[in-house]
Amino acid sequence: MKKKVLVLMSGGIDSSLASYILKKAGYEVIGCTMRLFLCKKKSSEKQCCSPDDINEARRTAQQLGIKHFVVDKKNVFEKYVIENFVSEYLKGRTPNPCIICNLKIKFDEMLKFAKGLGCNFIATGHYARIETRDEGRGTSYWLKKGIDKMKDQSYFLYGLNQKNLPHILFPLGDYKKTEIRELAKKLKLKVADKKESQEICFVEDADYRKFLERRLHGLKTQITQIKPGKIIDTSGRILGTHEGISYYTIGQRHGLGISVGCPSYVIKINSRKNEIVVGKKEELLSYEFLAEDISWTVSPPEKSPITADVRIRYKHKESKSKIYLMKNNTAKVIFEKPQMSITPGQSAVFYKKDIVLGGGIIKGIKPCVISARSGK
Repeated sequence: MKKKVLVLMSGGIDSSLASYILKKAGYEVIGCTMRLFLCKKKSSEKQCCSPDDINEARRTAQQLGIKHFVVDKKNVFEKYVIENFVSEYLKGRTPNPCIICNLKIKFDEMLKFAKGLGCNFIATGHYARIETRDEGRGTSYWLKKGIDKMKDQSYFLYGLNQKNLPHILFPLGDYKKTEIRELAKKLKLKVADKKESQEICFVEDADYRKFLERRLHGLKTQITQIKPGKIIDTSGRILGTHEGISYYTIGQRHGLGISVGCPSYVIKINSRKNEIVVGKKEELLSYEFLAEDISWTVSPPEKSPITADVRIRYKHKESKSKIYLMKNNTAKVIFEKPQMSITPGQSAVFYKKDIVLGGGIIKGIKPCVISARSGK
């Protein structure tokens, strides 16, 4: 009997080719597209999840000769992804909604849905790999980078673990993006030349300010208001007025509306005081930060600290660090060399070469001081 797999099809080239590769490998493939939010009728080049994309996924499934479902998940997407997105920006943090969507929607909600259909696996078009190892006490599953260094998406998947990894397939992990696009052209799929979505899928035209304003329109409570406040330097000197901490992020230089005779960058966002702190570029450097909501793809380390390479943003180059495990599922991360623009709300992902160990959400950042090197 063929093993059955549910492939999450977005209407793009990657998930389409994931379906093809799995079918060719002998799986019984079922395509499924999630309806996650209300979107305008015509999608932009950088968005996904529009009615056009759903129709594209359906046409591709027909072309590949596989079944296709459309599943409405707007309620859970609203609960886990959009509400978190808005809440984090109101706190002056910069969230990564793709990571939460992967953990809560794709590999939780949809994995349950797949099992309900009698599927053995769920699959996506992520460029990542899963390796199985027999370690005596049973089989373990290791999340690894995709072989295409320019396209590797393992950063977004650090929340996977030994419960769901055995039921997940990433058929594109051993391919380069150029190979996938060429294969799509050979198969004469309409998605072969489709551009990739690059921005947050539910934010039209990449303008998250307008999105926040629409979401908060008519809400008058102190918690939900975006209020102007002070822009200060590190000495406390008032330099100007900001439009609301939700509109700024660590490392931002443009759009500050101040002039101090030299380039100024956002180096801290104080949500309690509703203040933006600016400084020189070198003041964005830091050796140390705290991470919360730590998760591990394999068993948690037995000893602390551990040495790992840490990535603080998707396109950030990993840097060697020591990770000190703390109470309440938190950790202190100390780099060997200072890193630029460590941003609360973003995810820090821990690697051992090409293996993903785990990760967490960046919380507090310690200023760049010499004593941080020793962890004191």
